[in-house]
Formats: sequence, structure tokens, C-alpha cells
Amino acid sequence: MQSSYNPWLVAMSFVVATLASYTALDLTGRIYVLASPRLRHVWRMGGALALGVGIWSMHFVAMLAFSLPIPLGYDFAETAYSLTLAIGASYLALCLTTHTQLTAVRLVGGGAFMGLGIAGMHYSGMAALRMSPASAISRRGSRPRSPLRSAPPAPRCGWRALSNDDARYVLRKRFGAALVMAIAISGMHYAAMAAAEFAPGAICGAAAGVNAAWLATSVILFTFAILIVTLLLSRFDARTSFLVGAVSRLNGQIVRLATLDTLTGLPNRATLTERIERAIHAARRQRSLFAILFMDLDGFKTINDSLGHSAGDQVLSAFAQRLLICVRTGDTVARLGGDEFVVLSENLASRTDAAALAEGVLERMRRDTWADSQPLQVMPSIGIALFPEDGDSVDTLLKHADAAMYEAKRAGRSTYRFFEQRMNEAATRTLQIQNALREALAERHFTLHFQPKFDGKSETLAGAEALIRLHHPQLGTLAPLEFIPIAERSGQIVQIGCWVLREACRQIRRWVAQGLPPIKVAINLSPRQLLQAGLVPTMLDIVNAEGVRCEQIMFEITETVAMQDAARTIEMLREFQASGFEIAIDDFGTGYSSLAYLQRFRVKQLKIDRFFTNGLDAHGEEGSAIVSAIIALAHSLEMDVVAEGVETESQLHMLKAMRCDEMQGFLLGKPLTAEAFGDLLRGRTLTADAC
Repeated sequence: MQSSYNPWLVAMSFVVATLASYTALDLTGRIYVLASPRLRHVWRMGGALALGVGIWSMHFVAMLAFSLPIPLGYDFAETAYSLTLAIGASYLALCLTTHTQLTAVRLVGGGAFMGLGIAGMHYSGMAALRMSPASAISRRGSRPRSPLRSAPPAPRCGWRALSNDDARYVLRKRFGAALVMAIAISGMHYAAMAAAEFAPGAICGAAAGVNAAWLATSVILFTFAILIVTLLLSRFDARTSFLVGAVSRLNGQIVRLATLDTLTGLPNRATLTERIERAIHAARRQRSLFAILFMDLDGFKTINDSLGHSAGDQVLSAFAQRLLICVRTGDTVARLGGDEFVVLSENLASRTDAAALAEGVLERMRRDTWADSQPLQVMPSIGIALFPEDGDSVDTLLKHADAAMYEAKRAGRSTYRFFEQRMNEAATRTLQIQNALREALAERHFTLHFQPKFDGKSETLAGAEALIRLHHPQLGTLAPLEFIPIAERSGQIVQIGCWVLREACRQIRRWVAQGLPPIKVAINLSPRQLLQAGLVPTMLDIVNAEGVRCEQIMFEITETVAMQDAARTIEMLREFQASGFEIAIDDFGTGYSSLAYLQRFRVKQLKIDRFFTNGLDAHGEEGSAIVSAIIALAHSLEMDVVAEGVETESQLHMLKAMRCDEMQGFLLGKPLTAEAFGDLLRGRTLTADAC
């Protein structure tokens, strides 16, 4: 019999096959990422139902497109059997291809089950026609000799479609795979139908069974509903999973921010506190020992101020990674903030183990090169507190380790110290002084004293050096040697330095207002001040605002600080000199000066350190030779020389004989209050007028 096809229904069958294939692939990708075995099983069953119904529907839509010159119908039992076969084969294929670990064997097996299931569904569906006689369906010699020759395209394409578990799985690839799979399914069907011949006079034994038109219409609507609902559920579940995953990742990020330091990735203060508390409980039960190593980086503020915060962050990150390598496995390394790090080392046998750990950290940090290629080498000062002898709480242990760390800094830095009870008193004193410094500027606790400087020939008053004093209501009078280093470490010295210059300028104006002659005042610049950007403009603004000439101010810079970065010092000195200020090198002889740099500095004065002045008496000819050489060197470079710490007549006579330009010391004049210095200046002026 001559057969024909309705092209619109053929197209509809292909659309159904494509939609079913896309749904199957979408579900495959969805099932593959599910972690719950129960959910995977549920989605496999749903996917098998959707895919099986879709393939089965494509078959009957295609059969509706097929027409013969006789009535056609389908046996209900055979039709149901073909649907069951399609769903079962789809389930087996999904089970094999959606395992967590997908192997080639499972892929081939899944493709084979799927292809054979499609072929089996087709031929069982064809059997539902109940054609009579049974030989009515025959094979043409020019066509495939066996129905199974039409089966291979479906397994091969099914294998390729279901094997796409690549992480780069996207909608475009999924749609392309669905088209390939639909072509395979449709091709299998129409190739098998082309192989069939219906003999003249044959009749459909199931013509009175399920009506083909009714079946196709119902199947199309039912299939589209199932596939679309399945896709929507898959997309909704995927979106829900995405939101759950996003919330989970956000929660993980929040936990990370709450427990770890964002710069270094080390545990932060809160996490360290928890771990120390656990260590205390464990040590009490086991009667064991643990140590807290408190570390502060030496010179880190200099790096931060001179090179910027970005370079400082790189140094902190590099130090954190190096520290992790230095400590024992199982030790906790945490960053408290800034350049402060803490190591918690548990289960120690004795304090010797803690000392060995600290020595190991210092030794390894001294290495010239590290794998991180960080050019800046920084060393820590380490303070050690032990449980239980140095404290039985987190706060106490950290406080005592911090106190020991400051003792290590006072001992020369880049070393370690164990906590001792006396350090607690020193730490308390340091904290009190820091608070006193904060109050001093606002409450006017600072005052200036002026130590006179005298001409080396005539012993006339040549100038003064401004010296700061601190008188606190509770702490009493504090010596500069006690509070200046603390102000330097805390950074408060910058504000204090500006106050000293401003107060010195105001005092110069007061003396001038009293009719006294103008006098030059020397002011010390601290290392921390010299690191400040815009130091010279700041000093110039203060002097101009107070109405004092720059020639009346001389800034003193210690030799050691000047030589730390000689090139930068030269630039800064040129800027000071261009503004009209004079510069002196203080404490000359205590550092190492290159004569080439000393010549390029072009400073006004060299101040001989009091150690060499004392050596004139203590070291005899050797001491005299050193001082004489310094004076000759300075004069050859056209610099004046000031000798500090002149306390004996013999020192005075020798310095005069060596042609020292200026002298200062207790023998000639002690530091005086502003009023007392004004009286001295007035008396010297009257004496000079009388002469």
C-alpha cells in the first residue's frame, strides 16, 4: 500500500523530540550537581518520566503524520507497554550517567540503554497496530535488512548528549546537544518506517482500539504539559539552589571576616582569644604548659611612613607567611592588628622550648632571601608569657607578653624577653606616660627651658637650645629621657615638635617685646618628624604665623639619623636652607659619617657629643686628639663647632685652646626657665653696654 506523511505533523514530532531531549539534558545537569542521594533519586524518576513520555509522544505524533488508505488504530496494552519501555530505558540511562564520578563505561552503558529503549519503544509501538496478516509488514531489499539496523544512531547520539558533564555546560551547548539527540530519535523512527512495507489488502487489527487522532492530540498536550512543568521545576530548583549556595557563600564570607584577618588570612583577635581559652582549659586538665609569644615589627612605622601603606601591607603579608614557616606544626599564628602578631604554642615541656621557638623565629627572619622575594627584611621584638606562671586568663597573658615585648625593644630590639613581674610596673608606667602626653598639650603641662650657648673666645651669650619639660599633676616632673622615647614610638612626638617650635617663637617675640636683643634658638628634630611629608612647609608656616625670622631658628639633627638616608637628608637640608633656616649636626662622633656626605650637607654647625668632651679629662692625649681632629675637620668644611657637656675648667681651657667656636654645659650655664633666661640675656646686654 502507498503511504504518505503530513509535513506539519512531522515537524511537530521533531519539536516534541527536541523539547524532550532538552528536558533530559537539563535534568542530567541538574541531577549531576545534587549532593543528596534522596533528591538525586527523586529527580532521576521525574526525569525518566519526562524523557520517556517525550520520546513516546514523538513516536505517536509521527505515526499520526503517517497515513495509509485504511483505518488505523492502536492496541491499548501494546501502547502502554511501549510507554513503560521508554520510561524504564530513560531511567536506566539517567542512573548510569548522573553518578558523582562519571566513567566511560557508564557513559557507553547509558547511551546504549537510551538508544535501545528508543528502538524497542518504536517497534513495540508499531506492533500496537496489529496489522493483519502478520506478514503485511515486510522489508524492502533496498532498505536495511533488519529493524535493528536503525537502532545504532540513537545509542551513539544519546551517549554524546548525556556525556556532557563539562563545567562549561551552557544553554547554547545544551540546545545543540538536544538538536542532535532529536535528529537521532527522529532519524531512527523515520528510517525504521522507511524500511516497512504494507502489503495490499492488509488491515489494522486495532482500528477499533485507541483512536489515532484522539491519542496523538491527547499525547501532544499531555507531553508538552509534562515537559514544560518539568523544565520549570528544574529551573526553579536550580534558582533555589543558586540562592541557597549564594547565601551559604555569603555566610562563609561573613564567618571568614569575623574570624580571620582580611590582610594576612591569619586568625584575628577574636579567634585567638577563643583558642587561648581552649588552651587554658586543656592545660588545666593535663597540667601542661603553653606560651604566648607577642611580636611587634621593629621599624615598621618607618616603612609605612616613608614608603606608604601599600608597601607596609606587603611587608605584613610577607612576614605573616614567613612566620607560619618558622613556628611548629599546630601552633596558632594570629594578627592582632597593625604590626602586632601573636603565636600560641601549646604542649611545651619547659620554658626552654619557648626560648628555642623565639630564637628560631629570629634566626630564620634574619635570612637574606625568602621565596616570597620581599626585598624588605623586618625583624620582630618578642615578648613571652607562660601559662600558668605568668597568668591564668587571656587578658593577663596577652598583657604580660606585651610588657615583655616592650622590654625586648628597650634591650636593643630584634630579641626576646620572658615576662618578669617588674615589667608589669614598667608597662603600667609607660601607659601612664602615654596618657599624660595626650593630656599635656591640651592642659599646658609642657614648658620650655633654655640652655645658654657661649662664644668660645669671649664667653659672651651666643644663643640657646630649647629643651622641653613635662610637669604632670599626678606623675610629677618627667625627664625628657623618660617620655621622649615613648612619644617617639607612639607618634605623639610630631605634635609635640610643632608645639616646641611654636612656643620657642612666641618666647623669642616676648623677649624682643621686653627690649632684649634677638637671639638664635636651637630646636631638636626627632627621627619621626623627619619622616613626615611636608615637614619644611609646616615649620615655615609656624614661624611665619608667629612673626619670627627664619634666621633666628636653628634645627638640630642627630648624626645617626642624618646618615640613615643620606641622600634624602641632603634634599631636606637644601629645602630647610632655602627657606632661611640653619641646620646643625647633633651628637657628632656617635655615628658613622662619610666625609663626602658631610661636605654635601653644608650645615652651619657640628655639635661634639658630650662623650668626647668628657674624654678631654678621662682619656688624656687620646681624648684631646679626637676633639682637636673634629674641630679641624669642621673648620676645613667651613662649619662652626659647638662642644656639649662642658662641666670642668680644664675642659673649658682645652676647648678654647683648640679654637672651639661655641660651648654649652653646666659649668657655663644650666637650662633655665624662659624668665630666668630673659634675666640672663638682660644682664649680659647691660654688661656689654657698660663696657
